[in-house]
Amino acid sequence: MSAYILEKLCLGCQRCVRACPQDAIQMVAHMANVNPEQCIECEECVEVCMQGAITFREDERRDIGYG
Repeated sequence: MSAYILEKLCLGCQRCVRACPQDAIQMVAHMANVNPEQCIECEECVEVCMQGAITFREDERRDIGYG
């Protein structure tokens, strides 16, 4: 499972974009967006996100209202 951006928490700071070694995260309309085909699940983005807006866990998506 690739990284997933919790849009309600993302402030568009781009820390995850800079941290991703695969360039799998791009900014779209001032919001981080992960390309799942490029994501290698290294979790560098999770480590640098000060807002906790990135997850790999399905249960966190549900808890915050995604799916």
